Amino acid sequence: MRRINFIILIMTVAILTGCNEDQNKLNIEVYETSAKGNKLTELKKFEKKDSIVTIKLNPTEEFQTITGFGGAFTESSAYLLNNLSKPNRDTILQAYFAKEGANYSLTRTHMNSCDFSLNNYSYTPVEGDVNLEHFTIEEDMDDLIPMIKDALAFSEDGFKIFASPWSAAPWMKDNNSWVGGKLLPEYNDTWALFFSKYLDAYKKEGIEIWGFTVENEPHGNGNNWESMHFSPKEMTDFVQFHLGPKLEADGYGDKIILGYDQNRAGLKEWVDEMFRDEESSKYFHGTAIHWYESTYDYFPEDLQYAHNKAPNKYLIETEGCIDSQVPVWKDDAWYWKKEATDWGYDWAPEDQKHLHPKYSPVNRYARDIIGCLNNWVDGWVDWNMVLDRQGGPNWFENWCVAPVIVDPEKDEVYFTPLYHTMAHFSKFIRPEAKVIGLENSDDKLMATAAVNPDGSIAVVLFNEFETPKTVNLSLNEKNVEFSIDAQALQTIIISTKN
Repeated sequence: MRRINFIILIMTVAILTGCNEDQNKLNIEVYETSAKGNKLTELKKFEKKDSIVTIKLNPTEEFQTITGFGGAFTESSAYLLNNLSKPNRDTILQAYFAKEGANYSLTRTHMNSCDFSLNNYSYTPVEGDVNLEHFTIEEDMDDLIPMIKDALAFSEDGFKIFASPWSAAPWMKDNNSWVGGKLLPEYNDTWALFFSKYLDAYKKEGIEIWGFTVENEPHGNGNNWESMHFSPKEMTDFVQFHLGPKLEADGYGDKIILGYDQNRAGLKEWVDEMFRDEESSKYFHGTAIHWYESTYDYFPEDLQYAHNKAPNKYLIETEGCIDSQVPVWKDDAWYWKKEATDWGYDWAPEDQKHLHPKYSPVNRYARDIIGCLNNWVDGWVDWNMVLDRQGGPNWFENWCVAPVIVDPEKDEVYFTPLYHTMAHFSKFIRPEAKVIGLENSDDKLMATAAVNPDGSIAVVLFNEFETPKTVNLSLNEKNVEFSIDAQALQTIIISTKN
């Protein structure tokens, strides 16, 4: 009898201990993309590793509110989709926009042509048409607009679209060229009207535009493809005295205007001018940035400076891609190796060469997005969604890589590891999420976290090195242990049930 009672006591203690352990354990889902072949794969089993990292989440420490993640609608991408079979076209759009896919929430498109167009074109083809009576978006009707409409049909949650001009039509510019030059002062009001006309035209097609960047790369692009130069003061004056008032007068005062829209190293002088006083700040809703200044440095000090200058404004990364590079076809391993080179590898000045070493494409994306999120950036938008095996089409032959590569002649599609890298953020960190604080014991494991509107917490980890690690993750006196592989990106979802 005593033996039976003793056994019952032991079993009771074990059950109570197990219950207590369950109560103190975080309920998580872990998704991993890795050099070894995981592609947003849900992991259930973990092995203990020698290297141990502790990460403690602090949801009471809140930072920026997330606007979204996504990519750009370009004529090149839209043209390629039109040259695929309908099943493959639908597969790509579903992968980007459906809830079971990457669920993109923030997107960009171009106004007039850009380098990733099939040729130069303008919505204002008639020279001297100062009132834009002949404004037309006919060039967008075959490819670009159908792609956007189909994406909207696949998106259950919907997504924001902002538009960017690369250049006004040559007749409005001081050099009468698509490339370089400045807007002639006598066309300031005409160019402001251009933005309003664009909103009208796209609205007529059933497409709501959320906002604009004033000019793609106002410093220019080395006089290679469509561009139009602004100094910080020239752009700020244009927005304050022309664009802002025009949109307001035409009933579009709620549209978002983002200034700058180029690399981060020039950020300080731009935000100083854009937010120089209350009147100029009135029409700027935030700042747009690109990543081409470096393949590894995300410029945290510049990002923090921009935030502190305008803490209640948007700070959005509006363009990044693996540039000056022909894509590698159906070889996932290449995207994890330090073999890619960018424009700066060959052309950067000597004092800037160190910013452009050979790099791993996955590393570049994962490092930059996490680095941005940890330094006040609230949105991150990739460049072309779809390109071909050459890295085009591109009228200037400025080849680049996209997360999805296609071969229209063979009707084949390749989802590169860059697609899964983007999805780790866009799928799991939703608009209106709040970035939160965390303590990380290992500076070689990049980490960021955000609380979603539904209460779930998304933690993204990136281990770019060759050593797998065990992670002890804690939140509010609860914890859980799991592992991350070498060269791996993980998103951990902490359930609202905890």
